[in-house]
Amino acid sequence: MSVLPEMSLSFEPVPLGNHLGFLALVAYVATLAPTIIRVVFPAFKSHSIVRWLLKQRRAIGILSFVLAVGHTYFVIRKRNFDFFDFHTYRASVEGLSTLIIFTLLTITSNNWSIKRLKKNWKRLHTLTYAAMFLLTWHVINKMAGQWTMVTPIAAICIIAITVLFLVRKGSEFQKDLVKVRIN
Repeated sequence: MSVLPEMSLSFEPVPLGNHLGFLALVAYVATLAPTIIRVVFPAFKSHSIVRWLLKQRRAIGILSFVLAVGHTYFVIRKRNFDFFDFHTYRASVEGLSTLIIFTLLTITSNNWSIKRLKKNWKRLHTLTYAAMFLLTWHVINKMAGQWTMVTPIAAICIIAITVLFLVRKGSEFQKDLVKVRIN
């Protein structure tokens, strides 16, 4: 008799809502990647793909939001959510929180908002890193036990960018520590 539970990987067909969620995730990772790559892998700082992603980050971020809204729509439709039931929100807190952050970032992803909000714009847009952690939780939590062909790719993408972000923050912390010691 085995102590470990039996695990089977059966790949189910991927519903449209999941495809949209996956594409939203890929687009979102593409908005995070250039800055993280430039710090963690300085040799790629001026690579053409990194420069292109930096140039197109705003448009890719808005695309990610549109895809996330599509994902939300199809998931709500498929699961027939009861919006007057507290358990609906409790079960979807990480996805809903991520969508709220994406909405704020999308609304303020324009030159007018940058000028109007000044330093606060940059502070607001650091919420993207909170969304990254929430999205990691969302992918792991919602996909556990519901594996499709895109699940491993989605999990690898979001976990990899999160780990690289933590490496970036560790590197920045070490540089700051060295500066403090020198002064």
